[in-house]
Amino acid sequence: MKCDKKDLILYAVTDRTWLNGNSLYNQVEKALQGGATFIQLREKDMDDETFLKEALEIKSLCKKYNVPFVINDNVNVCIKSDADGVHIGQKDMEAGFVRNLIGKDKILGVSAQTVEQAVLAEKMGATYLGVGAVFGTTSKDDADDVSLNTLKEICDAVSIPVVAIGGIGKGNVLKLKGTGICGVAVISAIFAADDIEKATKELKKLTKQVIKSD
Repeated sequence: MKCDKKDLILYAVTDRTWLNGNSLYNQVEKALQGGATFIQLREKDMDDETFLKEALEIKSLCKKYNVPFVINDNVNVCIKSDADGVHIGQKDMEAGFVRNLIGKDKILGVSAQTVEQAVLAEKMGATYLGVGAVFGTTSKDDADDVSLNTLKEICDAVSIPVVAIGGIGKGNVLKLKGTGICGVAVISAIFAADDIEKATKELKKLTKQVIKSD
């Protein structure tokens, strides 16, 4: 699946923290019903066999809604599940190596915190960049803060789409106006909400205002 910048408007990253007896499948479906445009399956503490089984289930759900589906970090699960792509961080495998492993047609997302990292990732075959943490976050222990000025510099330096991530919610998303991003990636703003579908709809509406301003 090719990835258009409009697919990145509202990028939902899964997290089991807020399941509260619900299933991840149901939570992702609610996000999709609310208008999530991109899904990343993130499992830090799951064995590959269980991760693969889950990936196949979520992949079929995303296909039903015609939304791109990528795996966080785990290239092996990405390949075995035939997901649309994979997202890697700076501390994971080198982007060019991952591009060779997954082939030229898969989506490759790369995390970046500096202009240099962003430019190199684009050169190595990244499809899009995830830049942050723009507002600080409790979802990732190792996330470095990225200023809005650096975010704008990164957007100006590359020709591939840039998604902002890190502590983004309906209370602060409008602060991203004028940065040049194509969308936002969120975890708790969607999956920690009491009403996931409603929270997704509200955040998508606000994010569209941010993008329209550029």
